[in-house]
Amino acid sequence: MGFKPLHDRIAVRRVEQNEKTAGGIIIPDTAQEKPSEGLVISIGSGARGKDGNIVPLEVKVGDKVLFGKWSGTETTIQGDELLIMQESDVMGIISK
Repeated sequence: MGFKPLHDRIAVRRVEQNEKTAGGIIIPDTAQEKPSEGLVISIGSGARGKDGNIVPLEVKVGDKVLFGKWSGTETTIQGDELLIMQESDVMGIISK
């Protein structure tokens, strides 16, 4: 991808949710909420600390993360629908 976020920002691609409930009921597209899980596609160099040094990000490209419902800014870059958000919007990294 030809996009690199600046500073403490990351680019995330949403992970598709199941279209069925545990009981097998199919949920129509209009009733589905946007997923709050995503895959980190690209990261910035890190935030600048009070001392002026760059603090590296904890998330890495390829991490599956959980973020808030209203986190980030939606954008389309080279045909990919992405969320651009700060690392602080990420609630955690989902273990594999």
